[in-house]
Amino acid sequence: MKRVTIPFFLVLCFQAWGQEEIPKDTLSLSTSDSIFVKRGNRVVSIESYAARYNPRKAILYAAVLPGAGQAYNNKYWKIPLVYGGFVGLGIAMNYNQERFLVYKGQLFSLLNEPDDPEIDQATGLTALGNRSIGGQLVTANGLKIDQLRNIVNRYRRDRDFCVIMTFIWYVLQMVDAHIDAHLKEFDVNPQLKVSLEPVMRQNYFTGKSTGLSISLKF
Repeated sequence: MKRVTIPFFLVLCFQAWGQEEIPKDTLSLSTSDSIFVKRGNRVVSIESYAARYNPRKAILYAAVLPGAGQAYNNKYWKIPLVYGGFVGLGIAMNYNQERFLVYKGQLFSLLNEPDDPEIDQATGLTALGNRSIGGQLVTANGLKIDQLRNIVNRYRRDRDFCVIMTFIWYVLQMVDAHIDAHLKEFDVNPQLKVSLEPVMRQNYFTGKSTGLSISLKF
């Protein structure tokens, strides 16, 4: 009888212990969004990787200083691209502006010529630096008024286009910083690395070959 009673009593005790209410502190840990890693006898709380990046701050930094939003998101490799775009657009804008001013000056020099200008017999040029060919005034490089109008309009249009593209590029780098900060929550592995490494392979048909390979490390 004792052999039957003792095991039965132990089974009842284990069932009662298994149905014991779980403390609220334990439940709060299990339902928390934080990640806990056990190292030795210590439990270390790790802050969520995405929570460190605020999209509003990213777009604000990018608006104040282009490239600052990318630096906030730790995407430093994008900063040269941002400023490279601004430098390229600035060079194109300056080039078109200089050509616009040059040909605009030539156009106004023709328009300001009198009806019967005096021509220097030695140089064949007028007082404003133009020349007469077949009774028609042209610039020193042979451009007529209609041609100059088209050239001036073209360079002005290209210059204005560069100004618009500069503003669009400014907005795009803000949008990039904002979206990049949002996508941080999908970056499950912040230690993900992509590297370009040399590689050498031996093939039966083609023989030995060398080149570059892209390595993905995580």
